[in-house]
Amino acid sequence: MEKNKETREMQYKLSVKLLEIMVNSGFLLPEEYKKIDALNRETFSPELAQVYA
Repeated sequence: MEKNKETREMQYKLSVKLLEIMVNSGFLLPEEYKKIDALNRETFSPELAQVYA
């Protein structure tokens, strides 16, 4: 079942927010953030992936 683009976009934006919280809290290093974010862009395929990169 394919998710619609709005759902994928929202899930990606939520993942970004959670990653930002984790970096700001010291749970993740900025380098880890970048790696996870790249994987999330592949997983969620947001419409604006090029803008987020």
